[in-house]
Amino acid sequence: MNMGERLRELRLKRSISQEEVARHIGITRSAYSHYEINNRQPVYETLIKLAAFFDVSLDYIIGGNAGNQSPDSADATDSREIMRLLKDMNQEQRKQSIGLLLDMMKQDQRSEGSG
Repeated sequence: MNMGERLRELRLKRSISQEEVARHIGITRSAYSHYEINNRQPVYETLIKLAAFFDVSLDYIIGGNAGNQSPDSADATDSREIMRLLKDMNQEQRKQSIGLLLDMMKQDQRSEGSG
């Protein structure tokens, strides 16, 4: 399933219009419509807003394998908190935060390899 199909599915599950989604995330209905039919790809900030609005992971929105996480799972709670924090940051803060997370993951991988 591609991103457009996922967005459409998530919207229809909530029984809301494209206009309602677009208004909530701060874009035009026309722009959102293009996302659902895969004519355009949303920018990073819009992806974050869509994932938060639909309460799913970014991976799920873009068509990854993580699936639609249940709202009760610790991973889903962490994902929502991370998305909330990223949403409140400016672009430079987001870049720095993502860089720090990537560095931490690399350090963990090196630690696992040497242990």
